Amino acid sequence: MKVLKEERTVEIVVKKSRFIAIARTCTSPAQVKSLVDETRSKYEGATHVVHAAVMGNQFSFSDDHEPKNTAGRPVFEVVKGSGITNIIVLVVRYFGGTLLGTGGLVKAYGDSAKAVLDGIETEELVQKTRFSMEIGYELYESMKRLLASLDAVVDKEDFGTTVVLGGSVPADVLDKLRACVADMTNGRCKVETPSQS
Repeated sequence: MKVLKEERTVEIVVKKSRFIAIARTCTSPAQVKSLVDETRSKYEGATHVVHAAVMGNQFSFSDDHEPKNTAGRPVFEVVKGSGITNIIVLVVRYFGGTLLGTGGLVKAYGDSAKAVLDGIETEELVQKTRFSMEIGYELYESMKRLLASLDAVVDKEDFGTTVVLGGSVPADVLDKLRACVADMTNGRCKVETPSQS
């Protein structure tokens, strides 16, 4: 599975109706509602704000008062077929005065989703594991270099009598991190993970 590396907005016009497609990262059903609400307030006066979201084995889509299965479902089918997860595609429609009919709506919404996802930057979804460790100040710089080389993300640094580093690391390099840290500290420092007490 892939995840987004960027967010993107694309606009297409079909018989004077504007369709603005937005691709964003979305990781939970609760986030779907807030992203739809946020988009609705940003694009004030829009006729419809349709969405389709895929988050692992969970999904959500809505026609937002378009005829049943003419809007949310075609967007969902495109998103599902893209192999991208943790994503929401929102399509904002400003009605242009000409009715498109059910086939026209399915095509317009599907084409909007295809346009926004075409060539969008993605990366492989990597399982990450939280970690923390306590080290002496003399090891700080070399430890930061080691963590960077293993694609770890450090989001916590506490400087007291020792330095406590915390963050996340790809799960498949956790054992390598433990071995390197044990080697660098002659076994004095251990890498802790949340499952350890």
